[in-house]
Amino acid sequence: MEKLKLGVVGLGQRGFGMLGTFLLFDEVDVAAVCDAYADRNKRAADLVKEKRGVNPKIYEKFEDMLADDDIKAVYVASSWDEHIRMGIACMRAGKITALEVGGAYDVEECWELVKAYEETKTPIMFMENCCYDRFELLTTALERKGMLGEVVHCHGSYSHDLRDEILGGVVNRHYRLDNYKNRNCDNYPTHEFGPIAKLIGINRGNRMLTLSSVASKAVGLSAFTVDDRNPDKNQIGQKFRQGDIISTVITCAGGETVTLTLDTTLPRFYSREFTVRSTKGICMQDANLIMLEGREDFHEFWEPQLVLEKQLNCANNYKEYLPPIWKKITEEEMKAGHGGMDYLMLKSFIFHALGDKDMPIDVYDAAAWMCITPLTEQSISFGGAPVPVPDFTVGKWIKRGRKDVTDFD
Repeated sequence: MEKLKLGVVGLGQRGFGMLGTFLLFDEVDVAAVCDAYADRNKRAADLVKEKRGVNPKIYEKFEDMLADDDIKAVYVASSWDEHIRMGIACMRAGKITALEVGGAYDVEECWELVKAYEETKTPIMFMENCCYDRFELLTTALERKGMLGEVVHCHGSYSHDLRDEILGGVVNRHYRLDNYKNRNCDNYPTHEFGPIAKLIGINRGNRMLTLSSVASKAVGLSAFTVDDRNPDKNQIGQKFRQGDIISTVITCAGGETVTLTLDTTLPRFYSREFTVRSTKGICMQDANLIMLEGREDFHEFWEPQLVLEKQLNCANNYKEYLPPIWKKITEEEMKAGHGGMDYLMLKSFIFHALGDKDMPIDVYDAAAWMCITPLTEQSISFGGAPVPVPDFTVGKWIKRGRKDVTDFD
């Protein structure tokens, strides 16, 4: 069996968790781990030893790991501000690159990412796990079969109460805190936008045209600093630039509109609010609801008890349309990170890396989705004025065919 010799850089919560998922694949040899903190390196190396019986190489400097000829691929899970720099360095070193998500800091660095790929042709995949979620892929499958009619509007959100995690940035050596102190933007747009972008064909027959964004006041985190749950009392009274609610509207060449929400500093439940409105119905992830004309009854008022009690208007009624990767997933695989999304994403990356195939979430997707962050920052600073969204394909989106994330296995 051909093996993918992998190096993992960034061994915080996300990196360490994904290391464990990579170790589930026989096709992967974790050859090296890399982090600036010795304790994180040791914990990761111990896990590799426990699961595989071998000691990986340990690097404190990223550049030293890139110089290792044994390593053929690198998974980048460092802090947000290092993602693009490290992704570019990996490609220029000829390492197949798996780049974790997060917003960019400047549109120019997104162009530099694209330039590095076009000059080196080193494979790179943007690791947006929510593109592999069950409901999003079911909805996409229905759209591909024409059952939704024409898509008109989509909505998504990163709604996640992160107040304790953000305020614990110093004690937990985490990077969100500095972002919330110094920036005002949608700093984490790809979880909700990625599946929408794939569904409506962004960069493949469609593109974003403009973006408009506004921010609410910033009081949620400051209020939480005096809460007993605040993990760092040195943050008491701290003020923040990051608005509690960021609302964004995107217009597309195909005529669709997309709304995005960032909501991470007020008390609430987790949700991505994935919603698709089309000429033949509506799909709502939070309600596990799919209503299509000719198959379901439309009511003047939504009756959620009918979904629970009688399975009316329920996504479960459409499970026959699920892509094969979700029909075949095992219970063990579903436990391997975020309900199976992480496992399926890594399975796709490994398949494309070993098969020398075009990545399903490519450099153009990475640049387009990550640039939302600096563009929202610009729009907010202009009072919500629309700003143009760059075309990182430079016109190639018109003729690029669809490549769904399910095209593997």
